[in-house]
Amino acid sequence: MRPFAPGREIVPGVEVVDHIARSRRQDVYDAWCHRRAARVAVKVLRPDRRGEPRAVAALLREGRLLRRTTHPHVVRAYEVHRDPLAAVVLETLGGRTLDHMVEHDEPLEAEDLRVVTGQLASAVHHLHGLGYLHLDLKPGNVTADRGRVTVLDLSHARRPGRVRAGHGTWCYAAPEQIRGGAVDAAADVWGIAIVLHALATGERTLIDRAEDLDVDDPQLHGPLPSLADARPDLPDDLVGLIDGGLAVDPVDRPPLGHWLGGPPPPVGMT
Repeated sequence: MRPFAPGREIVPGVEVVDHIARSRRQDVYDAWCHRRAARVAVKVLRPDRRGEPRAVAALLREGRLLRRTTHPHVVRAYEVHRDPLAAVVLETLGGRTLDHMVEHDEPLEAEDLRVVTGQLASAVHHLHGLGYLHLDLKPGNVTADRGRVTVLDLSHARRPGRVRAGHGTWCYAAPEQIRGGAVDAAADVWGIAIVLHALATGERTLIDRAEDLDVDDPQLHGPLPSLADARPDLPDDLVGLIDGGLAVDPVDRPPLGHWLGGPPPPVGMT
């Protein structure tokens, strides 16, 4: 079925301006909110998925979590609706996805990589403080706009514990997610590292392939290519952090605290 046409009211007081994107389960719209007199984004299920109770529950769960996640580097959710259809009304973000940057821009230099590192880790740290793992950090789920990165999607977020095999996005998920089983904060450390590796090299770290557990697959068994091979100009501490975050064994990855940046100096100080 086709997406909603411009002018269609999705939920009371919010009408479609344009269709932005369609995934396997959801549509995202640019919309106008009359109550706020402002543009918003709206996430709804695709027409062919709206009758699936699990899909409805998942979208509502994501929206409620986003409303709790009040953080400068996580997209804000303004409203969560069950009727007339399940929908999450979100802030509109500018800029581009990191996926677009990986594909079209030059690899980031060390200073910019450190900025992205601190901001991503800050968002994940906040989410962990609420008792959730993200479990789907990838360049397509993060935007960048004038030095600020924002995490977009919490549809795979879960409490620490067991997940089914393949939870997350193939080629970005941590090895323990691909295999299935227990996951903890180290899975999101892998996610931060794989985003940074892509930004540092200008290419995907892991290639697309069929979803099978190949015994030679470096995502599951290592070793992954060291960032030092592609970027010998980067500082050793940054290379070591990103390489360490892509350790196949989660106990070998640097803890999240190692990724967090410190506060900037006060205004007027150097």
